[in-house]
Amino acid sequence: MKRIDHWIDGRTVASTSGRTSPVFDPSTGEQTAEVGLATTDEVEAAVASAVAAFPEWRATSLSRRSEVMFRLRELVDANRKEIASLLTAEHGKVLSDSLGEVARGLENIEFACGIPQLIKGEYSEQASAGVDVHSIRQPIGVVAGITPFNFPAMVPMWMFANALACGNTFVLKPSEKDPSVNLFVAELLATAGLPDGCFNVVQGDRDAVEAILAHDDVAAVSFVGSTPIARHVYETGTANGKRVQALGGAKNHMLVLADADLDAAADAAVSAGYGSAGERCMAISVVLAAEEIADDLVAKVAERASAVTVGAGTDPDSEMGPLVTGEHRDRVRGYVDGAAEGGATVVVDGREGVPDGGFFLNPTLLDGVEPGMACYDDEIFGPVLSVMRVGGYQEGVEVINANPYANGTAIFTRDGGAARRFQFDVEVGMVGVNVPVPVPVSYYSFGGWKASLFGDTHMYGPDGIAFCTRGKVVTSRWPDPATSTVDLGFPETR
Repeated sequence: MKRIDHWIDGRTVASTSGRTSPVFDPSTGEQTAEVGLATTDEVEAAVASAVAAFPEWRATSLSRRSEVMFRLRELVDANRKEIASLLTAEHGKVLSDSLGEVARGLENIEFACGIPQLIKGEYSEQASAGVDVHSIRQPIGVVAGITPFNFPAMVPMWMFANALACGNTFVLKPSEKDPSVNLFVAELLATAGLPDGCFNVVQGDRDAVEAILAHDDVAAVSFVGSTPIARHVYETGTANGKRVQALGGAKNHMLVLADADLDAAADAAVSAGYGSAGERCMAISVVLAAEEIADDLVAKVAERASAVTVGAGTDPDSEMGPLVTGEHRDRVRGYVDGAAEGGATVVVDGREGVPDGGFFLNPTLLDGVEPGMACYDDEIFGPVLSVMRVGGYQEGVEVINANPYANGTAIFTRDGGAARRFQFDVEVGMVGVNVPVPVPVSYYSFGGWKASLFGDTHMYGPDGIAFCTRGKVVTSRWPDPATSTVDLGFPETR
């Protein structure tokens, strides 16, 4: 049985807790590995390694830090297929989706390569007689990342790339469901020249999370997961004096107006609803269909959903893989079981004709869904797409704004005025116009509003730089220089 351990101070460290968690191949349902769960002492060792490495890494020049990021970028690019294979083996998503995850994570490393430009301060000459003022941004210390199972490579890259480039050190607690990929990434970081101790991986469950949140030497915590846990991480971390950004759950709506291209809207709804088996915080889970086109749109979505090929992520013919665990599959199926009882119509039943073995559920389409039904109120996090019929633009916006989640949303229309009004009216952090999954590119920032985000900053991009640094303002007055020397050597940055 494969054993998955920690990465502390530049090497693999076996867990001594005696506690383990199983890792499965979701396409077969078979256990393929076990991951050792950390003790408090092992979390302490990871943080201590990061603390010890911080002074030297913080003092490393921006050019050198950028150089490490550039090397990492090349290594991740060269190892895309191996990283994607690890993702598919433990998460279950199809290889094309895994490759897409690596590509979006890589964008964040590329953004961090520009750290000399990103961290520049400002300068005011002669703010007062003989006085100059300038601002600088400095790293904050040890940053911890607590990441979810659905994007085990991309979300850590959202966090550690900027944190390391800014001069911080990093401790990662990945999901115990698919933990292997970040040990491979740790090796790539070491090959890129990152000093030992700057990046540590501690495997674990809630005990490891609580140890991180309580640790005095952890300055900041980034989290992505469900809203109840995000709220707990935020409240506990901030109560312990930490800077915290905690991204929670979602219930993303896609408003389809009567003038929309229905074929394009149906394609988008199926792609955004069932991609990665719906295990995305940016998945479209509710289609708000204008009443006059709702029947046609439901028919088009049903036709496409029924044609999705479901199978093992390693099968090149598969378009959608299994869910991550049997427990999660059963939870998602429970929402389908209760949908008809709650008054919804099961148009496409994903419980039928599932592949043998593994944690499979086929695409499911529900119609006639309303607020108050569990399939609407809860974040299902699976391949279940709900349709709610609305009178038009105004009712659609009211439904979206009444929802406690506010991660992402989209509008499909040919009316530019309606689209512009939508982005103004809607109370959601990320908005798509004829784009169903509006995940920002790496030089913007990712994050929702309301119950989808706890904290003051969004993740990665400019907000990511701000989160990983703190500002300092220097006011200075100097006499004229009295001495100087001649040095004809070429000035060096390293």
